[in-house]
Amino acid sequence: MVFLPDESRSLPPPPLVNKCSVWLGLTGWLAALLDNGFNRRPVIRAGVHRQILFTTVGWFVGYYLLKRTEYIYAKLDRELFEYVRHHPEDFKIAEKKRIGEIFEEFHPVR
Repeated sequence: MVFLPDESRSLPPPPLVNKCSVWLGLTGWLAALLDNGFNRRPVIRAGVHRQILFTTVGWFVGYYLLKRTEYIYAKLDRELFEYVRHHPEDFKIAEKKRIGEIFEEFHPVR
């Protein structure tokens, strides 16, 4: 599948109620209301089935967009961690310094 490859199945699914789904569901509902308004129908009372359909489609598109986004970020993290693991000389652990060694001496001017 182009949208979500098979390796994305190993990731945990995102929650059903998430920011992306809510926003796109709301956008779908507003699109149905605008359609009613442009066609000179009662905005909220007409085409309730269309409102439910547009909201549901927006909700699921948002869910799968979030799923795709999480897959892309997981893939990027995996590639970066693999690079760090293969090139440890580029990512040396710095020695720990105390706060007194980091800041300069403070001499108040009066």
